[in-house]
Amino acid sequence: MGLKIYQVDSFTDKPFAGNPAGVCILPEARSERWMQDVAREMNLAETAFLVRQANGYNLRWFTPAVEVDLCGHATLASAHILWETGQLPSNQEARFHTKSGQLSAKQNGKLIEMNFPSTPAASAEAPPGLSQALGVDAKYVGKSRFDYLMEVESEDTVRGLNPNFGQIKKLPVRGIIVTSRAGSDGCDFVSRFFAPAAGIDEDPVTGSAHCTLAPFWAERLGKKELVGYQASSRGGTVRVRVDGKRVHLGGQAVTVLTGELVNG
Repeated sequence: MGLKIYQVDSFTDKPFAGNPAGVCILPEARSERWMQDVAREMNLAETAFLVRQANGYNLRWFTPAVEVDLCGHATLASAHILWETGQLPSNQEARFHTKSGQLSAKQNGKLIEMNFPSTPAASAEAPPGLSQALGVDAKYVGKSRFDYLMEVESEDTVRGLNPNFGQIKKLPVRGIIVTSRAGSDGCDFVSRFFAPAAGIDEDPVTGSAHCTLAPFWAERLGKKELVGYQASSRGGTVRVRVDGKRVHLGGQAVTVLTGELVNG
């Protein structure tokens, strides 16, 4: 019998939107090479690999090109699968041990709410070539643990970006978050996320980027609970709540595919 693998659309309440992630629950740890090969085969922004422990699950995330230290949408997908398949009772918190410390997720009505570390951006000088690669000027540039954050003039500017991914790939950082205050109803801010160096030209909906966006917009808008919309072609909504050095990320998820790895 093969090893089960799932594909889940995260940060959406309907299939074929949000950000797709692979989820593979392993009976025992496998090698990094094997996980990277499976992630490359899945060819999704991230594939999550889980191994059960006495007090939760060891969780690792791989893009088609590299392992990453923090991933929101694949964590959301993992919790969703644990509850949906009955491997974890629906009223029990999902606990994950990761390279970014302990993460958790719980069901809150229709939402899954995750508890993540805040990764605020400190004001920084833009790296050479950033504005040229994006084709826009910045109102603000900051740098978090993982990414550059660039605030631009308007939602229309964010939505209209047509980046030069080859130039972005040369920048010394995981990815670029571009954001503005929302000009439309229903959300507080909009963003897009580009990470060609990690094998993802544009990520559809990026939970880890909202660990930087949440404290940034909370300070500017003067409130701790906000709604962000990631304006990729698939699009997705992330509800955020700033809680000191932690950020709570809320979203929904839909399973779209169940399969088996029959070789390897």
